[in-house]
Amino acid sequence: MVGLGIEALRLEEWQRLLRVALGEEPADLVLRQARIVNVASGEIEEADVAIVFGRIAGIGTYRDGHEEIDLTGAYLAPSFIDGHVHVESSLLWIDQFARAVVPHGTGAVVTDPHEIANVAGLAGIRALAEAAAGLPLGVFLTIPSCVPASPYESAGAVMDAAAIAEGLRLPNAVALGEMMNFPGVLAGEAEIYEKLRLPARRRDGHAPGLRGSRLNAYIASGMGSDHESTQLEEAREKLRRGLQVMIREGSTEHNLLELLPLVTEATYPRCCFASDDRDCATLLHDGHMDAILRKAIAAGLDPIRAIRLATLNTAEYWGLDGYGLVAPGYWANLVVFDRLDDIRPRLVLFQGEVVAQDGKATFRTSRTIPEWLLDTVHVAPIDRARLRLPACDRMIAVEAIPGQIVTRAIEVEPTVRDGEVVADPERDLAKLVVVERHRATGRVGVGLVRGFGLRRGALASSIAHDAHNIVVVGVDDGDILAAIDAVVAMRGGLAAVADGLVRAQLPLPVAGILSPEPLETVAEQYEAVEQAAREMGSRVPAPFALLSFMALSVIPEARVTDHGLVVLR
Repeated sequence: MVGLGIEALRLEEWQRLLRVALGEEPADLVLRQARIVNVASGEIEEADVAIVFGRIAGIGTYRDGHEEIDLTGAYLAPSFIDGHVHVESSLLWIDQFARAVVPHGTGAVVTDPHEIANVAGLAGIRALAEAAAGLPLGVFLTIPSCVPASPYESAGAVMDAAAIAEGLRLPNAVALGEMMNFPGVLAGEAEIYEKLRLPARRRDGHAPGLRGSRLNAYIASGMGSDHESTQLEEAREKLRRGLQVMIREGSTEHNLLELLPLVTEATYPRCCFASDDRDCATLLHDGHMDAILRKAIAAGLDPIRAIRLATLNTAEYWGLDGYGLVAPGYWANLVVFDRLDDIRPRLVLFQGEVVAQDGKATFRTSRTIPEWLLDTVHVAPIDRARLRLPACDRMIAVEAIPGQIVTRAIEVEPTVRDGEVVADPERDLAKLVVVERHRATGRVGVGLVRGFGLRRGALASSIAHDAHNIVVVGVDDGDILAAIDAVVAMRGGLAAVADGLVRAQLPLPVAGILSPEPLETVAEQYEAVEQAAREMGSRVPAPFALLSFMALSVIPEARVTDHGLVVLR
């Protein structure tokens, strides 16, 4: 059982809970005259909520409490749950991630920590889980199933079936993480079989573009959910075949408006919301699940139903007992807001304690980061010759698609100079370079990419889903090398370089993918590198976020990894 049930209470605590529920004894806290969003019945109830031992004892009329909060006229809903997220994509260590999302009404996340696992394996997952203990946020783990994501990229760690089995025994583990290697599943690989047969209540899916018999085979292998749909009919087919469809709305993956028509009177119990990836600036300025709810409601989804997709549906799918409903016995993880049509949390409670007010966290955090996680970037010397692409008449290039993590494989006639293929900013063709950074092998993959719009310079990042090697897009080889050097010098991070000068940078020394600094500092630095990218000509809304997916070898159609060009169709 995930969460806390009656068995966790001592006899005298249970007896007191009963007396509070019966109105015979004062509650620890009474929330007065709340307009309760009942996502089970689809209605608004006006009542008091009595809370004891961090959980809801009763709903109705309660005359006194040791503490009281008057909510007359305000709405009270269960706090929101992100059905699938990689918390590392915020660029924040877990304490600052909590500071970012809790004020937006988030009470729990189901996170697949495969970003830190690709760098540091099970030890990295344990470090993250230990740092999350004591935060006013339910952090539930799906244990990464694909580290590395595929044979076409080099990660810093390998999680075989034995390591995954050990991870599944962690206290807050709820499932096998997303099975990204769908080609391996469809091929019936023995290594995949050993992972799928591990005892897990759920197996999270990852099926971008799978349809027909290939989708049947994938689902028949045990997967129960998917968050990768980008087209309505794709999502509809997945729902028909029994998958829980997670409607994704992240910083770079904007699928909500396309998929929202899927949610009907008949289908809504099988749908929920997920962010997948939200960076620190998006979290600070736009929000988390509350922002997804605002967008869905503005697009016409009934507000109570929208809230259910961010609470009860998610909790029931993942088996998060005590989460997702304002009802007796449930945790008092609650969010207060004034307008049902424009949800902006003004009070957030976690286990009956106020943890955020008026958009600000009211809880303290303590940072626990193992020293070994601050030394994970190891790169062999790279010279200009390693960036060379031999002259050719035609070649396959990667076409980036703003707002999506899928790409296109396109055939181009490259620009050739002095016997080699060069970047051509006039045609929006830049070099895409990936450098192995875990074991200093010196392995470098080079290709061409269209869609970034760079006119000069280079952008480099040690965030490169999922193996997190150093990925660079640039139109000048000298700037590409300088950007790589800048990332290495920071022990991981983001860098924008033009004319040989670092224009902006964001250090990410924790596993080369996270900052130990406060949310506001990291968001400011992130916005600075994004602004520098725009000044260098990039016309995409979030260039570094888009760059981070250019080496992800399990998403169609084309990528560049440290092994070179990968085409998936």
